[in-house]
Amino acid sequence: MAVDGTDENNLEQGIYTKDAARLRKNDRRRRSLSDRSLSQKCGAWASHFQRLFVSFIGADWIFLMILGFIMAVFSFTMDIFVDLFTETHRWIYDLADSHVVLQYLAWVAYSLFLMCFAAGFANIVSVQAAGSGIPETKTSLRGVMLQEYFTFKTLVSKVISLTCVLGSELPVGKEGPFVHVGSVCAALLCKFMSLFSGIYKNKARNEEMLTVGCAVGIGCCFAAPIGGALFSLEVTSMFFVARNYWRGFLSATFGSFIFRLLPVWNRQEETLTALYATKYRLDFPFDLQELPIFAAMGIVCGFGGAFFVYLYGKISLFVKKQKATNSFLMKNCFLYSALVSVLISTLTFPPGFGQFMAGRLTQRDSLISFFDNRTWSNHCIVADFDHDDHLAAWKHPQANVFVILSAFVIMKFWMSALSITLPIPCGSFVPIFVIGAAFGRLVGEGLATLFPDGFNIDGHIYHIVPGAYAVIGAAALTAGVTHTISTGVIMMELTGQINYALPILISVILANMVSQSLQPSIYDTVIRIKKLPYLPMLSWGHREKYDIYVEDFMKREVRYITLNSTYRDVIKILRSGNLKTLPLVKSAESMLLLGSVERAQLLGLLMQRLQHLREENASTMPVRYKVHFQTSTEESASASTTKPLKSALKKPSVDEEEITSVYDSGLNLKKFFCSRPDIEAMEVRHPAHTNVLQKFTEWEEQQMDEQVNFNSCKIDPAPFQLVERTSLHKTHTMFSVLNLDYAYVTSIGRLVGVVSLKELREAIEGCMPADGVRLRPVMSTFRDRGVRGTRTETIELHQLLEHQIS
Repeated sequence: MAVDGTDENNLEQGIYTKDAARLRKNDRRRRSLSDRSLSQKCGAWASHFQRLFVSFIGADWIFLMILGFIMAVFSFTMDIFVDLFTETHRWIYDLADSHVVLQYLAWVAYSLFLMCFAAGFANIVSVQAAGSGIPETKTSLRGVMLQEYFTFKTLVSKVISLTCVLGSELPVGKEGPFVHVGSVCAALLCKFMSLFSGIYKNKARNEEMLTVGCAVGIGCCFAAPIGGALFSLEVTSMFFVARNYWRGFLSATFGSFIFRLLPVWNRQEETLTALYATKYRLDFPFDLQELPIFAAMGIVCGFGGAFFVYLYGKISLFVKKQKATNSFLMKNCFLYSALVSVLISTLTFPPGFGQFMAGRLTQRDSLISFFDNRTWSNHCIVADFDHDDHLAAWKHPQANVFVILSAFVIMKFWMSALSITLPIPCGSFVPIFVIGAAFGRLVGEGLATLFPDGFNIDGHIYHIVPGAYAVIGAAALTAGVTHTISTGVIMMELTGQINYALPILISVILANMVSQSLQPSIYDTVIRIKKLPYLPMLSWGHREKYDIYVEDFMKREVRYITLNSTYRDVIKILRSGNLKTLPLVKSAESMLLLGSVERAQLLGLLMQRLQHLREENASTMPVRYKVHFQTSTEESASASTTKPLKSALKKPSVDEEEITSVYDSGLNLKKFFCSRPDIEAMEVRHPAHTNVLQKFTEWEEQQMDEQVNFNSCKIDPAPFQLVERTSLHKTHTMFSVLNLDYAYVTSIGRLVGVVSLKELREAIEGCMPADGVRLRPVMSTFRDRGVRGTRTETIELHQLLEHQIS
C-alpha cells in the first residue's frame, strides 16, 4: 500500500510539474506577445513622430525662416569684417603720418593687396563669382538654368572675395552680389531640405525659390523687407508667380529682423532702428512749391542713369575687345584689377585730390553725411563741421561745399562705372545710391542758398532740408539705372522717412520713364554683353514686329522619331544631340505629329531592352563569355562616368558613350549595341567556339533592327505647338507667360519645324554685331520716327488652306 501511495504521489507531482511548465510556457508566451505589441506600438509611435518631424522640418515657413537667418548671419558677419578691414586701413595710414610718401604707399598698397587677393580668389576658386550675379539669376529664373552659378564653390568664392573687395574701399556695393548669394543659399538649402520633404525635389518649385533668395538678399542688406520683395519681383522675373509673394515677404522680414537684432545683441546699437535713420521734421516735411523741383530731379536722374548705363557699356565693350585681342593688360585677372585699384586709390588719397571729394570717408560714412538734416552752406553751421568727423571731410579752406560736391559726383560717376567692369564680385546699387545722394545734396544746398529763409506759408517759415533732397536723389538715380520702382520703397525703409513717400515716388517714376526710353537697365545691358540666354523684351509701338512670323525664323531641320523607328535609329538620334525631348510622328512620309517623348523615356526603353536581351543571352552564351563581356562592359562604363565639368554657358558636347549613364546602371548600351566582344582573343583561347560567337554577332545586329515598342513609354500627346503664321509678338508673349523652352511648328498637324529660345532671341535682336550687343546712343528714342500703333492682318480661309497645302 505504501508503494501505491508513493506512485500516486509521484503521479500527482508529475501532473503538477507539467501544469507548472505549461503555465510558465503560457506566461512566457504572453510576456513575449505583450513585449512584441509594446515594441510595435513604440515603433508605430516612433514612425508617427518621425513623419511629424519630417513634415515639420520640410514645411515652407521653416525653409523661409532658415534662409532668412542664414542670410542675416552672412550679412552681419561680412559687415564686421569689412569694418575691421577699414579700421586697419585707417590705422596703417595714420601710422605713416610722418611722411606723405609713406602715407600714399600705405593708402594704395593696402587696397591693392585686398583687390588682387579678391580677384585671384574669385577667378581660381569659381570664376562664376565675378560680377553682380543678378543678370545670371534673372536668366536662370527665365528657365535657362545656369547650374554652375548656384554651387557651394561659387558661394564660398563670392562671400570671401566680396568681403575683401568691400574692405579695399573700391566704389562698389554688396547688394547685387548678395542677391546672387541669396539665390545660391536658396538652391543649396533646397537640396538639403529634400532629405525631409519630397516637394523640394521638384525642379520648377526650386527655381521659384530663387526669387525668395533675391528678396531676402536685399532685405538683409538694407533691412528693407518690403522693398526687397518688390525688387525681386521687378528685376528677376518677367512674369511673377503670385504664390511667391508671401514667401518673399516672410523670408525677407525674418532676415531683416535678425540682421538688425544682431547688432543689438553685439552691443553695437541700443535698439532696432532704420539703417540710416534721419531726423527730419514731421509736422511739415515739404511744401507744394518743392514738388516741381522733385520732379525735375527725377528727370535729370533719368538722364543720368541712362548715361551711366551707356558709359558702363562702352567700357565693358572696350575691355571685352582687349580680351579678344589678347592684349598685355588682359592676360590675367590681376593686371587690370591692380591698375584700376591704384588709379582710384591715387585719386582718393586724402592729402591729394581726395581732399576735394572727401576721399577719407567710406560709402557708408558718405551716406550718413548726405542724409544729415543740417544745412552745410549756412556759414553758421560750417563751424560745427570740426566736431563731426563725417562733416569735417566736406570742409576745405580753398573750396566751398558746392565745388566739393560737384567734384565728388563727377569723379565717383566714372569711377563706379569703371569698377563694376572688374573681374571681381561687385554691385552697382550702393555706388549709385551714393552718387544720387550727393547730387540731391548739391541741389538741396543750392536751394538753401537761394532761399536762406525758406518758404513763408501763412506766416510760418519752413526751411529747406537738403538731406531730404539727398534721399530723393539717391532713390531717383538708382531707379534710372536699375529701371525699378522698388528703390523708392527701399529708400523709405532705409531712412525711416515715410513722410517723403510722395516726392520719392514722383521722382522715381519720372526717372524710370526717361531712362527706359533711352537705355536698357544695367542688368539687361550685362545680359547682352555676356550673351546670356535670356529672352529680351519687345519694344512697344513698332509695327515691324508683327510682320515677322514663325516660319521666318523657325528651325526646319528637326530630329524626330517615328512609330516605325528601330533601336538603331533611336540610338543614332540620341547620340546626335542632347535634346531633352524628341517629337514623335506617325511616319516620315506623313510627318503627322503624335506627341513628344522625353530623352529619359527613350533611355529607359533601351535599358529595358538591354535587360531583356541579357536574360535571353544568359541561356545561350557560355558562362566564361558572359563573365568576360560583363567585365569589359563595367570597365568601359566606369571609364565613361568621369567627365569634366562643362561651362554653364556652353552647350555640352554629347559623347558617344553618353548613353552609358542610364539611371546610374553602369551598363554600356553603346558598347553592347555598337561594338563587339574581343573575338580574336576569344578565338585564340577557345577556337572551338568561333561559330557560336559569329552567330551571336549576327543575332546582335538583328536585335538592333527590330522596331521599338512604345507601349511602355510615356508620351506627351499634346506638346506645345505653333502654326507657321504665328506673329513674333504672339510667340514672344506665349514663351514669356508659359516659360517655354521650345515649341513645335505644325501645318495642319504636320511637323514642319521647331522654335527654341535661341531662334526667338535672334529674331528679336535682329542683326547682331560681332561683339554681341547693340548699345543705343543717348537720345536715340527721340530721333525715332516709327509708326505708332498696331496692325491687324486678316487672311481669307481659302488663302490659308492653299498656303498650308503648299
